[in-house]
Amino acid sequence: MSAGLSEFSAAPGRADAPSQAAAAPRPRVLVVDDDPRNLLALSEVLQDIAEIVTASSGTEALRFLLKEQFAVILLDVLMPGIDGYETAKLVRMREQSRDTPIIFLTAINKEDAHLLRGYDSGAVDFVFKPFDPTILRSKVQIFVSLFEKTREIERNAEREQVLLHEALRAQAEKLRTDQALREAEERQALLLRSLPLAVYQIEADAGAPSFIAGDVERLTGFTAEAFTEDCRLWLGRIHPDDRRPEEEGEGFKPGEYRWLHRDGAYRVFVDQRVPVSGREGTFVGTLRDITEQRRLQDQLLQSQKLDAIGKLTGGIAHDFNNLLASVLSGIGLLERRGEHDERSLKVLAMMRHAAQQGAHLVNRMLTFSRRQNLQPEVIRIEEVAQALDGLLAPVLGGLVTLHWELEAALWPAFVDGGELELALMNLVINARDAMPTGGTVTITGVNRHLAAAKGDLKPGDYVVLSVADTGTGIPPELLERVLEPFFTTKDAGKGTGLGLSSVLGFAQQSGGTLLTSSTVGSGTVMEVWLPRCIDHTQGVAGAAVSEPELAAPAGQTILLVDDAVGLRDLTQMHLSDAGYSVTCAASGTEALELIRAGAERFDIIVTDYAMPSMSGLDLITAARAQRPQWPAVIISGYADLEDVSRRPSDVPLLAKPFTRTALLQAVRNVAALAR
Repeated sequence: MSAGLSEFSAAPGRADAPSQAAAAPRPRVLVVDDDPRNLLALSEVLQDIAEIVTASSGTEALRFLLKEQFAVILLDVLMPGIDGYETAKLVRMREQSRDTPIIFLTAINKEDAHLLRGYDSGAVDFVFKPFDPTILRSKVQIFVSLFEKTREIERNAEREQVLLHEALRAQAEKLRTDQALREAEERQALLLRSLPLAVYQIEADAGAPSFIAGDVERLTGFTAEAFTEDCRLWLGRIHPDDRRPEEEGEGFKPGEYRWLHRDGAYRVFVDQRVPVSGREGTFVGTLRDITEQRRLQDQLLQSQKLDAIGKLTGGIAHDFNNLLASVLSGIGLLERRGEHDERSLKVLAMMRHAAQQGAHLVNRMLTFSRRQNLQPEVIRIEEVAQALDGLLAPVLGGLVTLHWELEAALWPAFVDGGELELALMNLVINARDAMPTGGTVTITGVNRHLAAAKGDLKPGDYVVLSVADTGTGIPPELLERVLEPFFTTKDAGKGTGLGLSSVLGFAQQSGGTLLTSSTVGSGTVMEVWLPRCIDHTQGVAGAAVSEPELAAPAGQTILLVDDAVGLRDLTQMHLSDAGYSVTCAASGTEALELIRAGAERFDIIVTDYAMPSMSGLDLITAARAQRPQWPAVIISGYADLEDVSRRPSDVPLLAKPFTRTALLQAVRNVAALAR
């Protein structure tokens, strides 16, 4: 619809309707004929009566009717596609055009039957070709005049309606305005009370704000009147590290700072203010609590840091463990093959200890990044307590007492036993360091059931081991940071910052978590939540066979595959010393060529996991396509846990650096399973 018609059809009640009526456009007449000569002739005859719009088909005419309003439609009866009768019926079906007059144009079909059909289709008149211009103009003029009169009546009705309602609106306007103002004030007050912010006013050189709106008590723990009564209350509770020196004499400044809530916890506030026009030195501002936002941002940052460290750790673990495995294997061969004096043996022992420390460091880094390959089994906490009691006593010294409090009928846990012992030792040593003048470390074990999720913990049954000390405690601002990797409050050289983070990683990877709580001057409690073991028959498949000396069965041959030349040679020496015949391959592809040349030569496959082109798992899969259940062992410095979990259940994973005994046990175990 054109702009003029849009204005004319505006809803009643608009104050500018009279001025729009004065600028009403000319009426439109729609002429529909498939002969362009007829369209030209009709336009020339009728152009001084109305604005002529032409269409060459019924379809085009219907498109015009979707957008515009016409005083009358001149419609040719015979047209290709949709003829005049069908077009007229479609016009009458639309609400907007059902009352538009239709005059049929026809050169034939003057019989009564055709005329009746036309009238039945919605026509109000017929004009026969060749038409008389005077008669046509007269008929069209009648409908155009009727259309204009109708529009005039509608405009007059609109004007009268506007005038009628104007007086009522004027009378009701003030009431509505007053009511709207009251409602707006109520909504604003409710909104401010529902948000973690407060609105205040502060005068020049004032030491405290004067709160005028918002839920001040929930925000601060104090009533608005408390700040009016004590002008130093606000400034005195700003965190010392966030207080600028100039604030001492000039009140508090806008920005972001920590403020001590009445409950004793710091809240992070954003203080924004603007000057009041015409009142120099007077400001109106808002205080907004963004504590949760900052907590989530810190949590995201911590997650990103852990992910970055985890990726770095995973990247170096394989190569680093290969190096450590070579060192430890070489030391073992030197000890077995040579005769050494006491000094040489001491040097070898120091080298072994240093290499093992490196392996433990990588293992702890993998633990807190949750990339460690754990071996869970049924663990009874009472047995762990008995094993650790003797180990921890020398570590604690004479000033610190260790006390166990285990609940009767304590549930078993399904975790890696060695990692659990290491985690408890880390927590106990941290507790000892927090009590330089002595104290008590209490390890408590209780059963807990969670009906609903709690943080990282899913609903279910848990065994909770708490390590509590009576030491100095941890300040609130450091309590969350102590779980970050490489963060430590100890002096340089006395801590790596990996202890608590590795405990957290172990607990989370096991399906639990580590919760911390502390009071400065009273002590700290560390809670390790571990999932309860429901099925007491669970354990580690393929448990190692314990033998004092593992000699190879006569005639057994091992296919050893590893891309690390030095470690492959050392591993070959260990296997050869044990009596195995060993054939080496530097890659999975080379190993497959040896298998194709004579698979029957090899009894056992020992392969590295991460190798170029083909992994050890892919090699075993290809080999077992020729000989199902082929005994195999995978060794790896670091393997993606999700990927390596796809290995067959009868293929053990031997982590580097491994001992000679562990290697021979794994080989003997898979050989025994194949018999």
